[in-house]
Amino acid sequence: MSHPLTEDAPRRSPLRTVLIVLGAAAIVATFIYLVATSPAEPVDTPSASAALVALTGYGIATVLLFAGILPTLPTTTLALIPVALVLNIVLGQFVGTVIVPIYLDSIGTVLVGFLAGSAAGAATGLLSTIVWSFFNPTLIPFAAGAAAIGALAGLTARIGAVRRFWWVPVAGLVTGAVAAVIGSTVAIAVFGGTSTGATGAVIAVFRAAGDSLAESVVKGSIASDLTDKLVTFVVAAALAYALPQRATGRFEFVRAHRVLARRRRAEAAPAA
Repeated sequence: MSHPLTEDAPRRSPLRTVLIVLGAAAIVATFIYLVATSPAEPVDTPSASAALVALTGYGIATVLLFAGILPTLPTTTLALIPVALVLNIVLGQFVGTVIVPIYLDSIGTVLVGFLAGSAAGAATGLLSTIVWSFFNPTLIPFAAGAAAIGALAGLTARIGAVRRFWWVPVAGLVTGAVAAVIGSTVAIAVFGGTSTGATGAVIAVFRAAGDSLAESVVKGSIASDLTDKLVTFVVAAALAYALPQRATGRFEFVRAHRVLARRRRAEAAPAA
């Protein structure tokens, strides 16, 4: 008799698909609203209205996504999501205190995307940002980028890039480019282009070279995000392969799409 953790999750019903689509629409709508209505002037924290809209919109999106995917997720995935949240926040907080232009705050999100798919990855990215924003309110407007990273990680796994490990850095660079566009748009529209830490230092370098504020923010975001997502995707893929094959085999998404390359079994010891 099969173990409950190895059983396939229930097939997604049309209602659950609708919930996921509505969740994605809520992410896009919230992002567009923040960009369209926020004053493009330097600020250290989002305005009260922007923070409230972001928290409400992305919160609704998170609820809708989880409502759509939770009934289809096996226990293994449910146990992985809290671990991914802690990994994101702890690494993000630690790296944020170090003067390096990367973040490493989405390794858990990408790992969930690799093992459980785009919807689970996006939901993990959103939830991680929302939880973290209670300690750092400046993060909540960037939740759309976190969701996009998780979704692209799942897509990467679905099309077989993780199975061909040499494609993982390429997928990281592509995701980094998308994250840079989203992040720089939020940084300019909501925060007026201000940034702190190493990313702020990179932006200052471009400003000193004569670039406009918008150009400096975009270039700084690209430089940071391309490096960060390349490292993040490689580390997340390495973690996925480091897990016991028995553990990764419990993920229905991994089995259905052959996400990971088959590992060679250890050769049997020669007979005495």
